[in-house]
Amino acid sequence: MRKATLIATLVGPPSEDGAGVAALPDCVEWLEVRADLTGDLDPDWLRQHFRGRLLYTLRSREEGGAFGGSAEQRRRRLEGAARRFDLVDLEGDRDASVELLNEIPPSRRLISWHGPAPDVEGLIEKFERLSANEAHLYRLVTAPAKAGDALVPLLTLRALGRPDVVAYAAGEMGFWSRLVAPRLGAPFVFGATEREHKATGDFGVLKLIEDYGLPGLPACEEIYGIVGDPVRHSLSPRLHNAAYRALKHPALFVPFHVEVFDDFWREVVKSRALEALGLTVKGLTVVSPHKEAALAAAGTHSPMTRNAGATNLFVRRDGQWEADTTDPEGVVIALRERGIATHGVRAAVIGCGGAGRAIAAGLTRAGAKVTLVNRGAARGQYAVSLLGLPFSPLSKFSGSGFALIVNATPVGRDDHQSPIELSELGEDAVVVDLAYGSEPTPLVTGARARGRLAIDGREVLLIQVLHQFHRMTGRAMPVGPALERLGGEAESRELLTAHGPTGGNGIPVVT
Repeated sequence: MRKATLIATLVGPPSEDGAGVAALPDCVEWLEVRADLTGDLDPDWLRQHFRGRLLYTLRSREEGGAFGGSAEQRRRRLEGAARRFDLVDLEGDRDASVELLNEIPPSRRLISWHGPAPDVEGLIEKFERLSANEAHLYRLVTAPAKAGDALVPLLTLRALGRPDVVAYAAGEMGFWSRLVAPRLGAPFVFGATEREHKATGDFGVLKLIEDYGLPGLPACEEIYGIVGDPVRHSLSPRLHNAAYRALKHPALFVPFHVEVFDDFWREVVKSRALEALGLTVKGLTVVSPHKEAALAAAGTHSPMTRNAGATNLFVRRDGQWEADTTDPEGVVIALRERGIATHGVRAAVIGCGGAGRAIAAGLTRAGAKVTLVNRGAARGQYAVSLLGLPFSPLSKFSGSGFALIVNATPVGRDDHQSPIELSELGEDAVVVDLAYGSEPTPLVTGARARGRLAIDGREVLLIQVLHQFHRMTGRAMPVGPALERLGGEAESRELLTAHGPTGGNGIPVVT
């Protein structure tokens, strides 16, 4: 199997004992020191804690960094670094003086450029100017303004066909291009030493390893992904990619951070630009706030998506995109697995977005007596017009009298809030929370503390992912690798391993 080279970027001063640097996995071969953020660190000290090689970067303000000193100060720091670091990042637009290049041999140069995304021809021209000076490696990083901009560095890599060029789009919108780039020959992949660094927009190198299997580069012919804003928190890539590796399925699941769905659909999917790179987009999961806009782009729609006016799953079959939803399965099957009947049960669904509407429709079909609850009246009334169910504003809602409460809002996802007053839960109430974060949500922990049964969002997610994986690939997802990467409580793990009533491919079904 081919491999990429992982570079962990140090974006803040390390601890005095160097524990964070020393804890980097062995597969991380390089450490990049962002000296504009960390200050000049002693490379001898770094080598005591890190076994790999060192890259020195002094990113200027003009290229999105923090260094604002004089040209003379910059030259002295770069020259000093070149004597002690294995590679030094030289910005092609300001560090290409004869004097500086004479002090830094080509074998120690990484020549870079960071800037607004041009078109492919413009980025190739930029590279040609950079490559007028010999270097060990060239780095082109674009700042995307819209969805299609993330394709520019990838198409540039394919056009150049060189093993010494790294090109990708920056930030959350461009993160997926960082994952595809090594499949097109880019030799290095960069990630922060921390799990993520919001100031620079970088994802952590551990995320690259855990969620995307880097530095390994198994065969990849198909692209799947999650489309939303935000998608940074999603565990879906981790689960899908682990299953691809287990099955040796030639695919990659990426996070598409999308601000305008129509732009993404037109520029990335319908343009078939990825097919020019040897990749085919075969399936997408869709999350907030795009579930309604996505529905309009589909060629065919399942009855449930028409009923709910939203979709969370796009599958490409015979050149046509089919819209479906797995939101109801996540809740209905989780309840069924625990032997909780829904027929005749009084249920409240909090949140009238696409997920909430689909869940309300699914529970109604399963015989529950559903009340819609929402903070805003306009969205609530829209859900009423689609589903014909009773509605209560969240400000007037009380959980008293409801046997089932489903939270279909992001409230509680790492924000330490609960969407409802927990003291009003009935004695036998069951809570299902779609939100999940690094820890169980306040709704889940609060309900359990009061002796109520609460189903965590990670369990709901796994059930949905099992359905999504099967519908997109036609194969059953192996549960073992997913559970290993999902974490969670032993009770949930034992429950999900069994997986109750299933279809012919081992996938739980909603009847």
